[in-house]
Amino acid sequence: MDTPIATGLALGTVADLLLADPRHHHPVAAFGAVAGALENRIWRDSRAVGIVHAVGLVGAASGLGLLLDRGTRRRPVTRTLTAAAATWAVLGGTSLGRAAGRMRGALEAGDVEAGRAALPALAGRDPSALGADGLARATVESVAENTSDAAVAPLFWGAVAGLPGLLGYRAVNTLDAMVGHRSPRYERFGWAAARLDDVANWVPARLTAALIVACAPATGGSAGGALRTWFRDGAHHPSPNSGRCEAAMAGALGVRLGGRNVYGSRVEVRPALGSGPAPTPADIGPAVRLSRAVWVGAAALAVAARLTRLRP
Repeated sequence: MDTPIATGLALGTVADLLLADPRHHHPVAAFGAVAGALENRIWRDSRAVGIVHAVGLVGAASGLGLLLDRGTRRRPVTRTLTAAAATWAVLGGTSLGRAAGRMRGALEAGDVEAGRAALPALAGRDPSALGADGLARATVESVAENTSDAAVAPLFWGAVAGLPGLLGYRAVNTLDAMVGHRSPRYERFGWAAARLDDVANWVPARLTAALIVACAPATGGSAGGALRTWFRDGAHHPSPNSGRCEAAMAGALGVRLGGRNVYGSRVEVRPALGSGPAPTPADIGPAVRLSRAVWVGAAALAVAARLTRLRP
């Protein structure tokens, strides 16, 4: 039983629910600044250099977590507070919901331009040609995907590996966001970061889909629709992980996700996930409620797992 880490996971989750992300001196932003500075110094169009970049930074973040873990084992109060602060810093569930809420408010007010301005906080696609329904689809897809990336996955790794898991996972996911996308600069250099993120999110994405199924009835969604669509369509998405979350969300809400996405000069046409109508702004609120239920459920599971864990 590891009561301090379990309590820290619970307190960090409550802090995120009440306060969202830290507003100033965010540790993830500091990590991103270090990662960006290192990239500028060592970048080459090379997988080998990208591996050094990714493994070095993830190793440093995980190593810091290991030092904090070992340094607080005999001090339960300090250990609890450290785990709470780390959990709060790496979670992003409430900020995700608030960003989606701003999009919903803009679209319900008929202000498509404000919606387009709000999209970069949710997704990396080009909003300039998107109307209200296109923005709504992007928002629902982002809520589904990032429920796993920003909330369920860090909680999963916190349950599995404590402080090193929390910090190491957030380093992996941050690097993927920075250099893991497809572009001429990062096709080779970002390969390792993207593959690490795929591995780190494999179990959490499927856990997220399962929790969407379990939580859907409590938020007015369809558990049967979520399960059927997850199993039928989840593997059609180009990502090995995101499609599971998006398909389950589509089935729970009774909508159809997927379609044409523009990322700068790159265009992707993704397969349909779900068999309902395309999302509208009215679907954003249910998606956010379901997302919150899912990651709060994940927090409860993480705390329970840590409480039942046998200490070495």
